[in-house]
Amino acid sequence: MREDIEFEAEGDVLRGWLYTPDETDEPVPTIVMAHGFSAVKEMYLDEYAEVFAEAGLGALVFDNRNFGESEGEPRYEIDPWQQVRDYRHAITYAETRDEVDGDRIGIWGSSYSGGHVLTVGALENRVSAVVSQAPLTDGYHNVRRLVRPDIMTEYRKQFDQDRRARFRDEDPEMVPVVSEDLLGEAALPTQDSYEWFTETKEKRAPNWENEVTLRTIEMLAEYAPIDYVEQISPTPLLLIVAAEDDLAVADKAFETYERAREPKKLVTLDGGHFEAYVEKFDESSEAARDWFVDHLIA
Repeated sequence: MREDIEFEAEGDVLRGWLYTPDETDEPVPTIVMAHGFSAVKEMYLDEYAEVFAEAGLGALVFDNRNFGESEGEPRYEIDPWQQVRDYRHAITYAETRDEVDGDRIGIWGSSYSGGHVLTVGALENRVSAVVSQAPLTDGYHNVRRLVRPDIMTEYRKQFDQDRRARFRDEDPEMVPVVSEDLLGEAALPTQDSYEWFTETKEKRAPNWENEVTLRTIEMLAEYAPIDYVEQISPTPLLLIVAAEDDLAVADKAFETYERAREPKKLVTLDGGHFEAYVEKFDESSEAARDWFVDHLIA
């Protein structure tokens, strides 16, 4: 069963869905979930939540602040630390629901939010299990792997110009999330990013918009969930890595797993970053489902 929900978070209303198993009147273990870089909940999070609900779990899915149906200004700006706080607001809201067993909360994230759940798992005592899929774990490293040095030099100039403009209370500068021209300006300048976002917008998420604030890229480069991963223990951690991921680069994800402490498990998927949502959906969703069932139900 799926219900539309909304909850207040530091002055803004965040909106999403609450999934619960069809045949239960008791509070159930529940997974708190949000999407990655600029994505909205319609971009396959419903399918993950359905898998969890069929296994007897609840799922609280919400749009990140400034995106989709959630409130927040400036629109299309991603502040990773604000998104971390919003995960924690979502956990607090989940605890208020009669359908949710507040003593058995899991968190799931993918891509950018895959990094967020590592951070939340380290900081949040109310989390009983973590699943991080294709995570971004080191923003500084990632930006320099994705952005050519000459473009990065221009970005630095634009960051300073944008900061001066915002000081004058002008609108923030915007950049595309993806571009058909791989040499053009884009926050995610890869071919698979362009194909996945444009195809998924057409098929599933017409409310996704192809833009973020320029400051979003600056804040991405300042964010490093890898620094927190050792503190997740003793909370159980499942890391799902796409072996050919060149967006949230796989080598950093594997390094992150090595730095994590027990209890932990690594699942490696063949293919690139976005295949976890489509071609490898069964593998990624079933691995997450089994981890949550083992640690929240069994």
